[in-house]
Amino acid sequence: MALRKICLVTGVAGFIGSHLARRLLDEKCKVIGIDCFTDYYDPKIKEKNIQDLLQNPAFKMIHRDIVNIEDNYLLEEKVDWVFHQAAQAGVRASWGKDFEYYTHHNILGTQRMLEWACQNKPARFIYASSSSVYGETGKLPMHENDLPKPMSPYGVSKLAAEHLCNLYYQNFGVRSVSLRYFTVYGPGQRPDMAFNLFMRALRDNRDIIIYGTGEQTRDFTYVDDIVEANILAAKADVINGKVYNIGGGSRVSINGVLELLHTLSGRDVRVKYEPVQVGDPKHTYADCTSAREDLNFYPRTKLEEGLALMMDSIL
Repeated sequence: MALRKICLVTGVAGFIGSHLARRLLDEKCKVIGIDCFTDYYDPKIKEKNIQDLLQNPAFKMIHRDIVNIEDNYLLEEKVDWVFHQAAQAGVRASWGKDFEYYTHHNILGTQRMLEWACQNKPARFIYASSSSVYGETGKLPMHENDLPKPMSPYGVSKLAAEHLCNLYYQNFGVRSVSLRYFTVYGPGQRPDMAFNLFMRALRDNRDIIIYGTGEQTRDFTYVDDIVEANILAAKADVINGKVYNIGGGSRVSINGVLELLHTLSGRDVRVKYEPVQVGDPKHTYADCTSAREDLNFYPRTKLEEGLALMMDSIL
């Protein structure tokens, strides 16, 4: 059944934002996309992400920093759903002087969008958070009620924005929900992320760099499942102000991923192990019980299937 909503997607030219916008257009929604095309990675990649979107008459693109957006600038008609995907990405890059970009885009940007939502009252405001808010919890799987202990400035910025979403619901009635994404992958993944780096190294017959022993584990989530979770959260009832884990349903070591890449590609996998990077937790694993019960969210794409789809776009 077609959704036929008017949707605002911030960070629309990014990896997840562009996939989400494409799905919303397929569902016959009208999509207003906004992006400031930061240079954390090559903006030409982002331009390529939205090439097909720009050909769709139901898509409107706004090239602008959300921090500087004025009330009602976006609106010719009322927005039903806001999908706030915009953020300064990267755990390892968030230390030192560059943290100012994280406070600007992740914290101040979210606050400005919430102020906009106070005035324009969308039916739902969905914030893209991250498993980085947890850090090392000392227990697995990670549950939304666990005390967050971020291990990086990036994680701190994402947690601060979560709190802002809840504050704006509690005090001003902004119908927000935060989704904690667990290691998203798929075609179009950012070039600085692990699977993209692994596959390009495999393609070019280079060493794959692993930080640590490779026994660290992650809950990997295919991008289509992340998109589905966003749409389910937009449609669901009685979830205002809440936080949900969105994971892929399995916990796999990095060495296990390398074995899968060898099996899928038939190529030799050359690995070089480097010291652990500051800010990287040893393990992540999502307890998705709340998302299953409240949103009817079930991840559909198994890791081997998702890796094969992503590999087809790179090798």
